[in-house]
Amino acid sequence: MDTHELIAELKKIIAGDVESDDTVLTEYSHDMSLFEVRPRIVVFPRDAADVEKLVSFVAQETKKGNKLSLTGRSAGTDMSGGPLSQSIIVSFTRYCNHIREIGADYAAVEPGVYFRDFEKELAVRGLLYPPYPASKDLCAMGGIVNNNSGGEKTLAYGKTEDYVEELSIVLADGKEHVVRPLSGSALQEKLTEQSFDGTMYRKLYDLIEKNYDLIQAAKPHVSKNSAGYYLWNVWDKKTFNVTKLIVGSQGTLGLLTAAKVRLVKAKKYSKLLVIFANGLDPVPGLVTDLLPFHPESIESYDDKTLGLALKFLPAMIKIMKGNAFILGLQFLPEFLMVLRGGFPKMVLMVELTGDDEEELAWRMRAAYEVTKKYSVRTRLVKSAAAAQKYWTIRRQSFALLHSHVKGLYAAPFVDDIIVDPKYMPEFLPQVNAILDAHKDKLIYTIAGHPGNGNFHIIPLVDLKDPEIKKIIPEVTEQIYQLVFKYQGSITAEHNDGIIRTPYLREMYGEKIAALFEDVKKIFDPDDLFNPGKKVGGTLAYALAHIRQTL
Repeated sequence: MDTHELIAELKKIIAGDVESDDTVLTEYSHDMSLFEVRPRIVVFPRDAADVEKLVSFVAQETKKGNKLSLTGRSAGTDMSGGPLSQSIIVSFTRYCNHIREIGADYAAVEPGVYFRDFEKELAVRGLLYPPYPASKDLCAMGGIVNNNSGGEKTLAYGKTEDYVEELSIVLADGKEHVVRPLSGSALQEKLTEQSFDGTMYRKLYDLIEKNYDLIQAAKPHVSKNSAGYYLWNVWDKKTFNVTKLIVGSQGTLGLLTAAKVRLVKAKKYSKLLVIFANGLDPVPGLVTDLLPFHPESIESYDDKTLGLALKFLPAMIKIMKGNAFILGLQFLPEFLMVLRGGFPKMVLMVELTGDDEEELAWRMRAAYEVTKKYSVRTRLVKSAAAAQKYWTIRRQSFALLHSHVKGLYAAPFVDDIIVDPKYMPEFLPQVNAILDAHKDKLIYTIAGHPGNGNFHIIPLVDLKDPEIKKIIPEVTEQIYQLVFKYQGSITAEHNDGIIRTPYLREMYGEKIAALFEDVKKIFDPDDLFNPGKKVGGTLAYALAHIRQTL
């Protein structure tokens, strides 16, 4: 079936849009990763019924030998190539973008809901969905769930997997299913049910029971992880929770149509402590000493990121929105600090929150006193306006790299590593040394979450340079071997996609990798959903699809 015939057939069966013009295909050939994969068509479903019809059609065509697949996409902010495909992209932001319900402590949302819109609705109710990523002004809820996103509040609140209570998902049988935790008689009933999802539950239950100890031993020794399928979270011998597997599965097991997520009450007050460290040695001790004060966030960025912010100050001020002169003055202390003492090696942002303003002020003063034990410069930020510049630098560094460095491309390929925070002083210098060995070909920034030992490394490269295709796998392998040495994970938040799927076997070993393949076959025996992610991806494919158009 050629593309014109395929479009005609799809237009007959769904109410949504089916598009294949060059502008649309070019847009959907990219996310925020370093990859370029051109789809055949892009479909914009109107609702879950459209998604069901899509899946049924693709399943039927695949059985006839006309191989097709479906890759879900929300806002396209993924940095791993997760929503890229050579077949059919299913885009949710155009129509499937409704906030269905907001309750006292939960919300039901469709995958195309932009987080910025969701956040506004929560704010007027004094509510918070805590595990939002740094791209919160750009991303959508489908990507947040499918990537198991985390961010600046994960230290205190946990990741997406801790907040998903129920999922609606279209599985390989072309039907929408509601997936929620099951236990007791409800679980036994599901395990004996003669249906597509009953069979799926039985096979998954048997796989986990048979390999229980092996699976539990495979769980990475870090506070957050987005690599592979999270089999260790599904069954605790009391509750069988398949949502724990679907969260973070990058749309490889089915197409998400809705999610019910838990919410918390937002704290009334917030204060920020900013610490400037000239070296990495004091950072683990600082983090350890600050944790008893229950920070909601401990974020960081490096000297290169601060330099970038100061270099592109007009762009930073534009992002912050407001009086340019007043906002420019906000950065004067940083200029003076650099002139007097040089660039700090790492800037840490410690946010404390609470509902009692007096108690919060006491905690912040006590935290400030703790920092005096260390050879660091510290600033107690006195207003929300003054704090905004630090949050903007942390959240917008990738966007600045993307849009303001001429001739180079912000290419995330080792962008989300995590180790136990105690290893930071020995781990990060070794990472720097690996990257610095190629300083003639790449420059880079490091930002992240030191409270979790999670760092985002964004190299800038010239993708037209043929040497880059050699440097990317070489640097990746060296840094990942370092991560494995310190028992970490190659992705804490950003997931696997095209870039990290080839390394999952190396991270987990042959037996667990084989179980991942079994999981994919249980849910998706005909490989209908987002092929080449989580299982089946190769380094050769990744390197062959490094983007050519910037």
